[in-house]
Amino acid sequence: MNKAYKYSVYPSKEQQVLLGKTFGCTRFIWNKMLGDKINFYGEFKKTLKNTPARYKTEFPWLKEVDSLALANVQLQLGTAYSNFFRDPKIGFPKFKSKRFSKNSYTTNNQNGSIRVLDSSRIKIPILGSLRIKLHRQIPDNHQIKSATISLESTGKYYIAILTEYENNTTPIVLANVVGLDFSMKELYVDSDGNEGNYPRFYRNAQKKLAKEQRILSKRNKGSGRSLKQKRRVAKLHAHVANQRKDYLHKQSTVITKQYDAVVIESLNMRSMSQTMNFGKSVMDNGWGMFVNMLDYKLKEQGKALVTIDKWFPSTKLCSNCGCKKSEITLKERVYICEHCGIILDRDLNAATNIKNVGRAMLGLDIETSTTKVLTKKNRRIDGDSARMLGRKRPSNAKLPLQAVRLSGE
Repeated sequence: MNKAYKYSVYPSKEQQVLLGKTFGCTRFIWNKMLGDKINFYGEFKKTLKNTPARYKTEFPWLKEVDSLALANVQLQLGTAYSNFFRDPKIGFPKFKSKRFSKNSYTTNNQNGSIRVLDSSRIKIPILGSLRIKLHRQIPDNHQIKSATISLESTGKYYIAILTEYENNTTPIVLANVVGLDFSMKELYVDSDGNEGNYPRFYRNAQKKLAKEQRILSKRNKGSGRSLKQKRRVAKLHAHVANQRKDYLHKQSTVITKQYDAVVIESLNMRSMSQTMNFGKSVMDNGWGMFVNMLDYKLKEQGKALVTIDKWFPSTKLCSNCGCKKSEITLKERVYICEHCGIILDRDLNAATNIKNVGRAMLGLDIETSTTKVLTKKNRRIDGDSARMLGRKRPSNAKLPLQAVRLSGE
């Protein structure tokens, strides 16, 4: 398995100059190779296989920087091309801008060219000894593969060290399962009734951000005061992002230590934010980042992250009797079942249904009374719901799902 460790680094003035050159050379090679590929294809209808080495004669200053950094640009451009032809929706590779593109480059470890010297120094090709804040040690069984150095808009430098190791964790028996339902207000509500209590960092910082951005808008572009104010705004955004990441790490760690399996829905957060006009609320939560954290933390412990179909009617189904509502609006925050009369929180009801479907997918018994039940008149199982629970479509499944139960008491 691969795992990356990110640290703050503090290059000297000479190293900062060399880093600036490397950032510029990698951006230049990307744009040059991409432009030549486009021109060659337009003329000959073939893909040009160019390398950074062919440009060093014409542009000798490319020899001043790490050759592996330029080689990695070639690999990244090739991957971007492959992704586009595999799925055009991804988009064609774009030219990089000095002003808006991220300043970073990747170099590889060859015969120990990247290694930690002591608690405050790391060796990097071309740069030499670089001061680092090693807030946690890299385990001895992790082999360093590459390092990516980046310059953020706040003016801070970071290094991400990619390592490879053998995961000898044996899978455990998945007994303690929890379902998580996404909540714009709380981040999530689990099937045990716990809430994420998300602090809404971006919303809380909006007034301060608006004030600093108004000041920036009145500065003359390119002036010293403008650049200083721009960095101040960037630091505010970075602070909010760090708060969010810290919170998500702590929440995901608590969940992965407490449960053997976590069940979630495969939601498209970007589409949700665009179609429902909840852009700030949805994006501020960082649900996608939270899911990624759950995924790798569970895998490291031999546990499982189960994803169910986003079209599963978890909100419409009653987690007690399985009755399905025809419609439920966003304003209805309490689920009232017309069949069994149970009244419970809307998100808790959905989280319970998500958990039950996940247990069925894992081959476990359902803990609550949500097993599918057929009646003579209007309670039928549709094919989609049956497939989600690993059951065969019944011959009489003609009407929409009206009542569903996942297991009997």
